[in-house]
Amino acid sequence: MGIHVKFFASMRDLMGDDRDIESEIIKEKALNTVDDIWNYCAEGKERSANVLIAVNMDYVNGQSQIKEGDEVAFFPPVTGG
Repeated sequence: MGIHVKFFASMRDLMGDDRDIESEIIKEKALNTVDDIWNYCAEGKERSANVLIAVNMDYVNGQSQIKEGDEVAFFPPVTGG
């Protein structure tokens, strides 16, 4: 089943296309939190403190636990006016 990772707006420019992380990789790399997912996908790129994170469309922080089948999304803060 795995985890689907989405990047929006400038996050897509930084990280590239969305990714699916397979179950085997999740177990092998011990990807248990949102921070683990970022570090796996980022390949050394630092995440700004103001990046918003959602798991299954609910806002979370980097220490939030993830599980098989989750959708993790990273996007920059949005302003309106």
